[in-house]
Amino acid sequence: MANTGSEAGAPKWRSIALPVEHGGWGFTLEPAVLGLLVAPSPAAWELAVASLAVFLARRPVKLVLTDIVRRRWLNRTTTAAGFSLFYGLLALAGVAGAVVTAGSPFWQPLLIAVPLAGVALYADAYSQSRTLVAEIAGAVAMGGTVSMIALADGWDPGPAFGLWLVLAARAVASVVLVRAQIRRVHGKPAEAPRVYATQAVTVATLSAAAVANLVPWLAVLALIGVGVLAFWSLARPPVAAKVVGWTQIVVGLVVVLLTAVGVWVGW
Repeated sequence: MANTGSEAGAPKWRSIALPVEHGGWGFTLEPAVLGLLVAPSPAAWELAVASLAVFLARRPVKLVLTDIVRRRWLNRTTTAAGFSLFYGLLALAGVAGAVVTAGSPFWQPLLIAVPLAGVALYADAYSQSRTLVAEIAGAVAMGGTVSMIALADGWDPGPAFGLWLVLAARAVASVVLVRAQIRRVHGKPAEAPRVYATQAVTVATLSAAAVANLVPWLAVLALIGVGVLAFWSLARPPVAAKVVGWTQIVVGLVVVLLTAVGVWVGW
């Protein structure tokens, strides 16, 4: 592997240590916030910190993996490796704290989240993180935090994984919609039938889960709202990508709050 440590200039640490995508913040914070709202505990805070550290680690890990694949080692690679180690240790500290303070085992969601995260990291390494599969895998993987928080608080596995299902449905529906909106910004067809079909499948899936008492019906109503937004937004002229991003942050917050209220009132 070529060592090009003599490259001019020091790497800008912010571009290495902090994510460049805004959407990832929502997919990371939503499960943590939902978990803290419906299953607050010391372990919940520790797992929330761990999930945030994992999210922050993705950017520097991506840079390290990309440079390894390209058989080079730059100044930025060394910086990225340092941040990867720091974030990794922070995540481990959060998980270790949760192991001590949790009332029940919470590791089961990792059996699903880790392989999904692996798909996202593989795509990162080969500069394919913008593919549909990679975006959905990364977003859904982060949602596992809410199930871990619920399990740590003593929830039954069904409702605990039901919370993750709500956020997974929201993630899939939103990713497909946002990609369609961005395509329109660039003058490309939105492929609306795919968007509408995705909204219908996510709502139907959550409805079945609500019938089985795994998710609250208010969460289903929230996803119906996401579907209505999809129809409305694709019927209007395209808007700037920044507007799309901020809109999805609000959408995610609404889904989280309605789901939390549904848990509290039992509907």
